[in-house]
Amino acid sequence: MASMKQSIAKTRVPGKQALGARRSPAMKAEAPKALPVASPPKEPSLGMLERGIDLLEMLAKNGPSGIAELAKKADCAPVTATRLLRVLQTRGFAVCDETNSTWRLGTRWNAYAQAAVEQDALATTAMPFLTALGIAAGENAYIRVRDGMSSETIAVYRTDPALRVYTDVGARGPLHAGTSRMLLAHAPEAVQTQLLTQRLPRFTPATRTDPTWIAADLQRIRARGYLITADEVVPGAVSVGAPVRDASGEVVAVMFISAPTMRMRPPRPRALVSIVQDAAAKLSHALGYTRSETMITAQPVPRKPGAPAWSMPSPAMTIRTSTQPTMSRAG
Repeated sequence: MASMKQSIAKTRVPGKQALGARRSPAMKAEAPKALPVASPPKEPSLGMLERGIDLLEMLAKNGPSGIAELAKKADCAPVTATRLLRVLQTRGFAVCDETNSTWRLGTRWNAYAQAAVEQDALATTAMPFLTALGIAAGENAYIRVRDGMSSETIAVYRTDPALRVYTDVGARGPLHAGTSRMLLAHAPEAVQTQLLTQRLPRFTPATRTDPTWIAADLQRIRARGYLITADEVVPGAVSVGAPVRDASGEVVAVMFISAPTMRMRPPRPRALVSIVQDAAAKLSHALGYTRSETMITAQPVPRKPGAPAWSMPSPAMTIRTSTQPTMSRAG
């Protein structure tokens, strides 16, 4: 009988515990429950970010504005616009005038604007468009800005190393002659008056120095939206330029191509106007300018069979890196 009990105790069903056997402490303990996984922090809403940027752009373009007008143009509820502007106000990007309940840009932008200038933001942004212009026109392309009472070249695209470069990066030039007159045409009236009351230097027989003629031409430039000059600064150089605008609509640069007269005989300069204007308009859009403007429509002159090597572009670009300017004699 004892031997039968021992035999039964030894015979166990797989997966079953022997009858009457005690459970070990390890078997009594329950398996630990998995801790809940913390959800990752949510990213800021891109929609809210876009609305905040829209509000700032409206303030930059329209100046001090009421919350209802801002909310309508930003396509959001007034309460949402107010909440976003309050956040921007805490960082100095927007300011509310409590006396008349209007909003305007904050002073924090001054530091950012200066930082953008120091980092050559305009030149860096312009290079893809300057490159496209140089390739399309088959000529070297340039960007120039106004600096006080003179102009400065901040970017150059060399379509072909064999082509003559009429101005180097960092070179300075006059405002009253060449394509820089586009910058003078859109400069503050005080700058125009001060410059035109000075004795203006003559660089070539074609340089215009008569203040009356220049003042009238500034109006023509603003009305046309482009500028073609020949021999005004460098003999034998023809340039075609168009204005570049920022988000506020202010002209901040002139984009132009320049080439020897032998390659710029009529009607080629006039035919290149639309190409230059298109490149300047695309750069302006990249800078935040959205207003559409009437552009001159002109068909580019087709390349003739057996055209010289200058019509086959070879990319090379330069942007401003030095702070030591030189004098430019570009057209």
